[in-house]
Amino acid sequence: MATHFRRSAALLLLLILPHVLVGPVLASGGPDGLGGAEEEFSEELLLKPLPDRKVLAHFHFQSTALPSTINGRHHRLFPKAIAQLVEKFQIKELELSFTQGRWNYENWGGSDPMSSTNAKPPGVELWTLFDLPTTEVDATWKNLTHTLSGLFCASINFLESSTAYCAPHWGFHPNSDNLRYGALPREAVCTENLTPWLKLLPCRDKAGLASLLDRPSIYKGYYHSQRLRIVSAKLTGIVLEQTLTVVLQPNVRRNNPVSSTAGSLQPNWSMSSVFKKKITGQCVLAKVSRVFLELEENLVAELEKRVSRDSRSNPLFELSAVPDREIKELNALQDQSGSILYEFNVANSNEYEPLDVGMMWKVPLVWSCPHAPFHVSRFLMGSGNERGSLAISLQSTQSHEQFLGGSHACTVEVVAFQVVPWYVKVYYHTLQIFIDGKLQTASDVIEKLQVTPSEDKLLPGTLELMLRFPCSMHSGTLTLDFDKGFLHIDEYPPDANQGFDIPSALVSFPGFQSSRSYHEDDSLKDSPLLLKFQEKNVMRSYTEVLLVPLTTPDFSMPYNVITFTCTVLALYFGSLLNVLRRRIGEEERELKSKGLQRENINLMACGCRGKENEKTAL
Repeated sequence: MATHFRRSAALLLLLILPHVLVGPVLASGGPDGLGGAEEEFSEELLLKPLPDRKVLAHFHFQSTALPSTINGRHHRLFPKAIAQLVEKFQIKELELSFTQGRWNYENWGGSDPMSSTNAKPPGVELWTLFDLPTTEVDATWKNLTHTLSGLFCASINFLESSTAYCAPHWGFHPNSDNLRYGALPREAVCTENLTPWLKLLPCRDKAGLASLLDRPSIYKGYYHSQRLRIVSAKLTGIVLEQTLTVVLQPNVRRNNPVSSTAGSLQPNWSMSSVFKKKITGQCVLAKVSRVFLELEENLVAELEKRVSRDSRSNPLFELSAVPDREIKELNALQDQSGSILYEFNVANSNEYEPLDVGMMWKVPLVWSCPHAPFHVSRFLMGSGNERGSLAISLQSTQSHEQFLGGSHACTVEVVAFQVVPWYVKVYYHTLQIFIDGKLQTASDVIEKLQVTPSEDKLLPGTLELMLRFPCSMHSGTLTLDFDKGFLHIDEYPPDANQGFDIPSALVSFPGFQSSRSYHEDDSLKDSPLLLKFQEKNVMRSYTEVLLVPLTTPDFSMPYNVITFTCTVLALYFGSLLNVLRRRIGEEERELKSKGLQRENINLMACGCRGKENEKTAL
């Protein structure tokens, strides 16, 4: 009996021991890619004072997962919902943004990496590049919109209709037939969209930099944009980039001194005053956790004018925390100063010594943000509910002179991408181009043109335009005429009297790239945010969302007609039924019987009165 028990125990150990030994190996990450060691997560925060007395906060979270050939892979850090999304719909690239407010290109910058990659149009914008045959893209897009709608608790499923999305050729993205683009300008952004976005983070908003995301502080800001970007490749795996860009107004003290020559003193601010919280530590699953405070190049130039380079003290402002390192940008132009980054390591903070980055200004300073070659705006012309005109205006900022030398012989390349709903019937042959108020020949300015005409209730219209303007141009205008269509009563939204939105147009400048260059350092390679800033991206600007009033019926009339008709029918049929169901003979007999009953009652009453009179006489 004992021998049998020993043999059974030995056999059981032989069965369990391989799993016990292999388990930790797989958990630590083996060559087969089952573990989580190859998965990485980083969190970074960029803070920057803005010239118009506001503060920019840019949260950057990145999760990576190496490719795996095994089905049913267990993810330790990377969100499983995103991995399944990429696998099911064969996604190469995807970008989804929820934005409230509009990026102010004049005061917040238009040529830096922040404005080129993170400034998004109001509402929802979604574009996806599929790794599928062209014939399967449209059906996959529709299924993808429903999945994202449920995942982020939004109305993204409205983009499934063929009237709500398009297939750009080259105006939005390099040539690809598998790209689909859609936008919902009127989509409201609220905490219901932010909560599922935070659930994709390993530590949620319970620890690390995400713990700063105080809902009232974020949604009362001037600009709020949460973005989700997915890049998938067979060799590198899946990279999930989550960014949240917020522009906030610090509490301004009334006793701030004001200088008539240099302007007012910038408001003092800190993370505790802006987000109502301090950082008490990093997310334990994060490989990198840093906070950067950026001083842009024009602000640095103002500082250098007032402070000598040999001076170590800074009489202009004071930081609330001591930075761990100072990173300077390598500017291609030696005459100008580059931006400066102050780095703060979150790992050094805890509950007893929290990190609270902030700035206290001592001297009033005035500076401006770097601009794109042109300020872009869009507006409507005309009146009435029948016709109108669409105009895109470009105002020169003269910023291209520092890149192109200011030569009058040079030209600036501009690419415009515009999606127009089908009920705005654009006449593309009416395109007119004005340079400094003078009408130009279209063939002299247009280098490339791609037009996809709209189809009623089927497809929106798409305009992709490549223009070349002279560098000496001060202003340029593009105009297009259109007719306003008529909708079926079922196609009107609940708030039809407000008007109908035309999505923002995208204007890019291929000859200008927004990127930063820093000193080569091994520590910078561990920062996904700084690596992102060093990528060469084309400068881009989004225009305003246009509100087009269409002919709208009086939706109260059906109710009035129904109530009036029902009243007439009730009176008519009521009277008719009364006449048809009434029997005259029976009514006469009833009346006679009622009359006899009344006479008998009267006689009885008279008899009773007579007896009473006789009694009184006696």
